[in-house]
Amino acid sequence: MDSTEHVATVAIVIVTYNSAADIPLLLNDLRAEARETDIRVVVVDNESADDTAAIVRGYPEVVFVESGGNLGYAGGINVGLTHTGNCDAVLILNPDLRVRPGAIAEMLAALDADDRIGAVVPLILDTEGNPHTSLCREPSLTRAFGDALLGSRAWRNRPAWLSEFDYRPSSYGHAHDIDWATGACLLVRGVLAAELGEWNEDFFLYSEETEYFRRIRSSGHVVRFAPAAVVQHRLGGSGTSPALATLLEVNRIRYIELHHGRWYARLFRAIVALAALMRSYNADHRRTLSIVLRRNRWKDLPKATKPAVAEVLSGRLGRGAVIVPAYDEAAVIERTLRPLSEAAVAGFFELIVVANGCTDDTAARARTIPGVQVVELPVGSKPLALNTGDSVATLWPRLYLDADIRITATTVLAVLDRIDHGDVLAARPAFRYDSDNASTIVRSYYRARRKMAAHQNALWWAGVFGLSAEGHKRFGEFPEVTGDDMFVDTQFRDTEKTVVHTEPSVWTTPTDLSGLLTVLGRHHRGNTELVDRDPERTPKTGLHTARAILRTITGPLSAVDAAVYFGVAIAARRRAAHSDSRWERDNSSRSTGV
Repeated sequence: MDSTEHVATVAIVIVTYNSAADIPLLLNDLRAEARETDIRVVVVDNESADDTAAIVRGYPEVVFVESGGNLGYAGGINVGLTHTGNCDAVLILNPDLRVRPGAIAEMLAALDADDRIGAVVPLILDTEGNPHTSLCREPSLTRAFGDALLGSRAWRNRPAWLSEFDYRPSSYGHAHDIDWATGACLLVRGVLAAELGEWNEDFFLYSEETEYFRRIRSSGHVVRFAPAAVVQHRLGGSGTSPALATLLEVNRIRYIELHHGRWYARLFRAIVALAALMRSYNADHRRTLSIVLRRNRWKDLPKATKPAVAEVLSGRLGRGAVIVPAYDEAAVIERTLRPLSEAAVAGFFELIVVANGCTDDTAARARTIPGVQVVELPVGSKPLALNTGDSVATLWPRLYLDADIRITATTVLAVLDRIDHGDVLAARPAFRYDSDNASTIVRSYYRARRKMAAHQNALWWAGVFGLSAEGHKRFGEFPEVTGDDMFVDTQFRDTEKTVVHTEPSVWTTPTDLSGLLTVLGRHHRGNTELVDRDPERTPKTGLHTARAILRTITGPLSAVDAAVYFGVAIAARRRAAHSDSRWERDNSSRSTGV
């Protein structure tokens, strides 16, 4: 096993929680596998109360990370992914698994057999050596209804449209493509894992793997079941309880609500309630029924206990520079700068605002914030502002931050430190859209966009990216292009850039259609400029994006969202083609900035 930064064949992420009885058996299996396969093992512990931590520390070749809380399965995986380093594939393992000899090599062979394969799952045996029902189908109304009526024992060979679970013994005897499988053991192609980004932490336990497999399929890849690879699962190694059983059912509903329309989700919820009602002779099922029907009780179910997110200003000073180009940003500039002021005053980073061509009091407002250096330019030009900021800054790495982006000092330092680590040249933080005040059409557009797996690892669209000094040398100065972030993204291979999974920055969406068309029109012009400038390096995103958005359609509402997405995108392109303005911007998202 390897803990260096060279390219490992497989990086393995294991999330533990009170796993002292299981984890040494698994780590010993992996030591044996390491004789044939170059692996790197990362164990993330979710605040175990037993001897798990002490046991794992006895394996010096393992990267051990304490999460600081019980983050759940998805949260623990996300922590682990930040420690995997460069690798050809990522393997997610439950701690209560035993890996049969050669299983990892068999999964790799299946992954390498076809470029269409994005992930591979093995045959999982229970403790008696029998195949565990691990293969599943995409949840639907008819499948939920079939499972509600028939359960797991009656008519096990029923048609696929009547069960989410594949009970047929014949399905476990040959390799084939599947919708999803239990997340206990999952091998993902490395470049795809980087593209998909983090697992969805809205699911503390259960349905997180359903959602992740869906994104794998939405990316255009398939999931392959490879029965030649065999693991054994003790089952229940992370514990079970009536509360967790209820959480499983509630998260099934949450998953459907995430990917389907209101009425579809209501019907699905009713079917889940029906299943519990039919088994209400059992006290646990009665409890599940009560909670499923009362949404206000969902908040009391088990959830992540994360360490407090606080602005911990510690460590060395002079960690980098933050450059903020600002053109008539008086409405939002103070909101952006205030969270960064204390760190700038303390000397953790330089904070430079370049007010370019402003006709309002952007510069004056910025000067009221302690720790901010303000430079004023008479000309309105974002590339000139970025280059001017570079000429003023003295520290590396550097974070380039749009003036309307909300971000914490902790997040800034996390990105600067990640770049300074030296294994990547560029990075950005995770980000989220804030469309709370947006119109129905705008919310529909971003609902569709959020479901797209494409571009998850790109530097653009977030309004913030960072560069090392070496990375900046790739192009020297920012060119006169509209899409500076897209330009920067084209300069780096996937292995040279990353997304830092920290508290996300916040990008406030336009609130109305006019503002959305403005933003998208500018984006389209920026992409066109880059294609004209460097057609070999700039990806042509039209067809790829169209395919990605079509894959998000799973029901009536998602179809409407996709139609809105296409309609808005076409309108924005036409508007951009007939516009003479090189720099339009949306003001609707800035109306409530301070």
